[in-house]
Amino acid sequence: MAALGRAWRALLRPRGARGDAGGRRGVRALRRSPVRVLQPESSRESPQSPAERPQPPPAVERGAAAPGLWYEKAAPGDRRLGKVVTLAKSKKFRDNHKKVLLEGHRLIKDALEAGAVPQTLFFSTVGHLKLLPEAEIKRASLVKVKFEDIKTWSDLVTPQGLLGIFSKPDPAKLSYPAAQLATSLPLLLICDNIRDPGNLGTILRSAAGAGCQKVLLTKGCVDPWEPKVLRAGMGAHFRVPIVPNLDWESVPTNLPAGIQVCVADNNDPDAPAGNTSLPRGAASAAASPKAPLKSSPKAAPEHEDEEGAAGIPELAAQHYYEDWARAPVAVVIGGETHGLSVAALRLAASTGGKRLIIPVVPGVDSLNSAVAAGIVLFEGKRQLLWRHKQEDDRQKLPVPG
Repeated sequence: MAALGRAWRALLRPRGARGDAGGRRGVRALRRSPVRVLQPESSRESPQSPAERPQPPPAVERGAAAPGLWYEKAAPGDRRLGKVVTLAKSKKFRDNHKKVLLEGHRLIKDALEAGAVPQTLFFSTVGHLKLLPEAEIKRASLVKVKFEDIKTWSDLVTPQGLLGIFSKPDPAKLSYPAAQLATSLPLLLICDNIRDPGNLGTILRSAAGAGCQKVLLTKGCVDPWEPKVLRAGMGAHFRVPIVPNLDWESVPTNLPAGIQVCVADNNDPDAPAGNTSLPRGAASAAASPKAPLKSSPKAAPEHEDEEGAAGIPELAAQHYYEDWARAPVAVVIGGETHGLSVAALRLAASTGGKRLIIPVVPGVDSLNSAVAAGIVLFEGKRQLLWRHKQEDDRQKLPVPG
């Protein structure tokens, strides 16, 4: 029994205690080099990082939309959707990586038909794929996610369950709808300091509806690929060419030769005293036709020095419904905050353009810039079509014998 007790005490005694030979042996054992595990010959010849090692293939399912259409089913906790959407909503990301985020069946379908290149499509049900061109979506990575995940990251009040990451479209390489091209008019739109996303999207939609040939966006306008602009545009981005981020020196090179540039202005020298404090950039209250313009709309702070140094050109003012649209013609719409720049007025003056005014009831503020753009553009369309019809009628008249 005494021997058994000594054995138990030896086992319970801390190793490495002073005078303990077993403890010293334990310490020496800890100092020994660990056993080296040799890898197979192939591993030693081509070492791989964890990212380079072969990974098990992701779980895939054959889509019911068409044979051979494969998609990846996102596993629980997959964060790719959130990361991609967060990055794509950043202008810096869009500019650096040349990618844009599109949401909803109609917008994505318009983009695919116009030739935009899809990178990744996130969808909640396979039925969404059936509504898209099969040949085009096969070029993209297809990832099926839960509708709740799309709803979390969607900007829409009622998400459709479809999000897409596309390469940033080049307007010169897109294929616009044949019906849009057939009804296109020699009517252009220039946006000057339109900084509200909803306004710009609505303006682009009006431009596409009026049959504009092209839309030019000057520096100071909001990014046309911002999600709110896309949502308000309702597919206009893939129906009319949009040239963004232009400085005023390069605007004339994007206009046809012999074009006349008119501006929608809010500065009415003959307006009643109660109508002088109007928001900048939209069409103004009632004005006297043919009134010469020597004063200017309040320029944005960045244009104040330029205005004071060089002065403002004179432009004739008239109501928007009077005769002004002679092909080709462009209309400048200014933002409500900063209004028309001095450069816009100079361009109009250099082409013999006019200042177009939409009369409203005295005491009512001038119209929202998007509303003013719609009114002026569709009036320009009416005048161009009427003039074209008049020319056709003259050509059809019998030649006197």
